[in-house]
Amino acid sequence: MNKVCLIGRLTKDSDVRYTQSNNTMVVNFNLAVNRRFASENGERDTDFITIVAWSKTAEFVNKYFKKGQQVGIVGRIQTRNWDDDQGIKHYATEVVAEEVYFADSKKDGNDVFNEYGDMFAGNSNNDSPDFEVASGDDLPF
Repeated sequence: MNKVCLIGRLTKDSDVRYTQSNNTMVVNFNLAVNRRFASENGERDTDFITIVAWSKTAEFVNKYFKKGQQVGIVGRIQTRNWDDDQGIKHYATEVVAEEVYFADSKKDGNDVFNEYGDMFAGNSNNDSPDFEVASGDDLPF
């Protein structure tokens, strides 16, 4: 089973691209995720994880998610590799977002969150994702 659940903050707004073959939207963004346990000196390390979203999920992310916002991501880990123009092999590990959630609380003063509530964008394989209401405390992870 390949399933990832993350809560973190966007380090910047998403980068938008479109595929050449069928003009499908794809967005990339980085999520800063604090580790669960503190180090010996009492500080928590942070992992910066690359997230990729496609189609309707990408549209939702691009429209509603902004730098600094706390979000939840459910997806799968994907690895890929390619050779650059000089023949050097590159490797990438990223999370493909299948579900995305607002994770900020209403009291954080997030205008987008306050305007649209705790809705989420569903499975990226579905052409018209269902939007459901779930409070930040009711997220499934």
